[in-house]
Amino acid sequence: MHTPAQPQALPTHTKIAIIGAGFGGLAMAIHLLQSHIHDFVILEKASEVGGTWRENQYPGAACDVQSHMYSLSFAPKSDWSKRYAEAPEIFKYIQTLVTDYDLEKYCQFNCEVLEATYNEQSCDWKLSLNNDQTLMAQFVVFASGPLHVPHIPHIPGIEKFQGKVFHSSHWDHQYDLTGKYVASIGTGGSAIQYLPEIAPKVKQLYVLQRTAAWVIPRDERHYWNIEKKLFKKLNWFRKLHRARLYWSNESRVVPIVQPTVMKYTQKLAEAFIRFQVKDRNLVQKLTPDYIMGCKRILVSNKYYPTFNRSNVELVTEAIQELTANSIITKDGKEYKIDCLIYGTGFITDPRIYLKSFKCTGEHGQDLRDAWQAGAESFYGICTKGFPNLFQLLGPNTVLAHNSVIFMIEAQVNYILKMIELVESSHSHAIVVKDQAQDRFNQDVQKLLDGTVWQSGCVSWYQQDGGKNFALWPTYTWKYWLQTRKLNPADYRLLNKTAGSRAA
Repeated sequence: MHTPAQPQALPTHTKIAIIGAGFGGLAMAIHLLQSHIHDFVILEKASEVGGTWRENQYPGAACDVQSHMYSLSFAPKSDWSKRYAEAPEIFKYIQTLVTDYDLEKYCQFNCEVLEATYNEQSCDWKLSLNNDQTLMAQFVVFASGPLHVPHIPHIPGIEKFQGKVFHSSHWDHQYDLTGKYVASIGTGGSAIQYLPEIAPKVKQLYVLQRTAAWVIPRDERHYWNIEKKLFKKLNWFRKLHRARLYWSNESRVVPIVQPTVMKYTQKLAEAFIRFQVKDRNLVQKLTPDYIMGCKRILVSNKYYPTFNRSNVELVTEAIQELTANSIITKDGKEYKIDCLIYGTGFITDPRIYLKSFKCTGEHGQDLRDAWQAGAESFYGICTKGFPNLFQLLGPNTVLAHNSVIFMIEAQVNYILKMIELVESSHSHAIVVKDQAQDRFNQDVQKLLDGTVWQSGCVSWYQQDGGKNFALWPTYTWKYWLQTRKLNPADYRLLNKTAGSRAA
């Protein structure tokens, strides 16, 4: 029986501080250990690992990416139960990573970073923590992920409402929905998963939709036992399966970058809605008025049939206010409810979700100010003016067609190369040159022009003004190729005494 490793006492100094113990933070830690680097800590604000899969445990929570792609290539799992794993199984996989690589002793739980300040003289970072402690780190890896701050819209009268209220990422499993009148706000990635699960339990379910989402069928099935045995026994067989999934996902870029192709795909999606929904009026309300892919494409076989139930009503009128026990829409209709669920997703703009996190780089520059006109970085990993600060899944490296785990692994390898360059050059810090970052972002925005993401709708991929700060605009294999090697000419290397010199 495995005995959990005892966490180390929080040191005052460390070589590398990793913020966040989700997929990104743990992948970074494992690669550090494989590179024989043991001087690091993982700072986690919660009481256990898991990131988004620790928090999102609502009914029906599952991944939109196939299980064998949504796992670390160097830590494969051969016995995934089905093609698209549900949250508990993914969470267990993450916990297994901690056990297998003995990571718990590097974790500091209930340890939130409130402020980070770069010291130009000593070329290191001072991290101020919620427990009134401070930690000095030469390198900082920001691995908290882009989807971790719940978006909760303000509704007039919310303070009057006497029923139950919670966000999908903080699901109250102690609250019994059986026989209740429930209103759910939002029709995004989380809502389309939990709505079919709770509909059979509740007395009445009101689905408040602001904008219809494109939902396509999921090629769902359980893996046969013989397949699991082959995955375990024949490594090449498992890798072949993973490769097939990868290239299948990569093919989805074609209609994204060529909207004329997407229009034909959209016809199939429209037919899917008509096939699954009986009421013609509902079909019209559930069919989006924007080109498919402009907003996130969702995947479910259960969502549309939910609206065939007699106890489910789609409400498309905007909310006016809440009373003590009801929700009133702007057409004057009142809906009695016992429970209000926010299926409204997460705040994605880093300028907003970093509002309580002050990060000060060179010359006293605040990261929030640097990103005021829009979040930008170099390959989503490092930002000009912020030496030795690295990010996983930073600006323009989130995906809409393949597994972000692939991107995380590429970024982790690139960060290791940056650390190696600092050490091999006997320097103390590294920072991307302004012109390198500016050139990269000009290329990214040029690639985004003409894609379905820029076809006119408003999505979480965009900041005010329409600039897409979230998505990688092309194939992931191109990102992998571009980050396989590090070009020293893109960076300034800094020293404690000499200040800086050209790379």
